[in-house]
Amino acid sequence: MPHDRGVALLLRLVRDPRWLAGALGDTAAFGMQAVALGFGSLLLVQPIIVTQLVFALPLAARWAGRRPSRTELSWAAVLVVALVLFVTVGEPTAGVDRAGLVQWAPTGSVLLALFAGCLLAARTATGTPRALLLAAATGIAYGVVAALTLGVVDTLSDGPVALLTSWETWVLVVAVVGGTLLQQSAFQAGALGASLPAVVVGAPLVAAVVGVTVLDERLATGGPVLVLVGALVVVLVVATVALARASARTSARA
Repeated sequence: MPHDRGVALLLRLVRDPRWLAGALGDTAAFGMQAVALGFGSLLLVQPIIVTQLVFALPLAARWAGRRPSRTELSWAAVLVVALVLFVTVGEPTAGVDRAGLVQWAPTGSVLLALFAGCLLAARTATGTPRALLLAAATGIAYGVVAALTLGVVDTLSDGPVALLTSWETWVLVVAVVGGTLLQQSAFQAGALGASLPAVVVGAPLVAAVVGVTVLDERLATGGPVLVLVGALVVVLVVATVALARASARTSARA
């Protein structure tokens, strides 16, 4: 497979019917995510989104001409149980839908530095390290997309002029386009089993960090509850990585 970059990669992808079909599905999913964020916080919606791996499990297995393995089904069950407990025990609460540039500055600066660091390191890396670095940058971009979507959805009620003059709208557009190109570059740079988990885990983690530090979202943090919530987050990450790797192996065999 040719390793195109930037515009050349985009031009090659838009000529692929399979990629266009996938892009259409992703667009529909993003629309549903925006609707969900109109009713719930990042700390609630983003963890639920990782259940895409659970729904994709039987579809991917059928595509590959096999049944889901017991290990895959076990990790799927672990993910669902941990998610239910996280939502029930953690009691994620919404903060504000929008924040000014001053509120964004501390967290945004750190994320921008990490993003730039990943891209600079990826320039000289090859194979799996390059795939991981690009996937990490993708996760940062998509996490910011989720956080900005809250503000853009809120701006919709103010009319088209407010939407088109909001800085959040244009940063969102750049993040979506940039994240898409970076994700495709990550997928072609190395094994899918390395890049896919980084994207699937990275995006909700970044969104959660922004939700807490910028948008004032909160979790129940009283004593033992904080320990339990922390343990559930670890379980969610481990189960998500395991299912993402399984999905990557299935895609490679299909």
